[in-house]
Amino acid sequence: TPQITVQNSGYVHLNMIHDERDGNLVILEALRDVPFEIKRLYYITNLENSVSVRGKHAHRELEQIIFCVQGSFTLGLDDGKSKQKILMNKVNVGVRLGKMLWHTMEDFSDGCVLLVVASDYYKETDYIRDYDNFLYLALQQ
Repeated sequence: TPQITVQNSGYVHLNMIHDERDGNLVILEALRDVPFEIKRLYYITNLENSVSVRGKHAHRELEQIIFCVQGSFTLGLDDGKSKQKILMNKVNVGVRLGKMLWHTMEDFSDGCVLLVVASDYYKETDYIRDYDNFLYLALQQ
């Protein structure tokens, strides 16, 4: 797993129990594995590898952790000063998407499934969807 170099991010490693022919059990506990109370959970499916690009925004306050529970994808991170791309392909390793972190998801494998846990309920006012505005705000910090 490559080191994460952008600010407001990091890895979250979940316990995984391999049960021979009965598969793997991956366990996620709020306030233990995830450093916040989980108020929202969502997943993304049916992505078209050649055309889909998800994300393309940052959050003012919301914190999230993103997992790839099936297949693989490339996660792009940008804190306004440095950028990084991470291959997401381990079912028990997530990446924290902290405040003021522009993120994108692309290059999805067939059957890819993303799972995201979030620290708050959906609020459109928390989203920064314009990249130039994000850079301006990120550099003010």
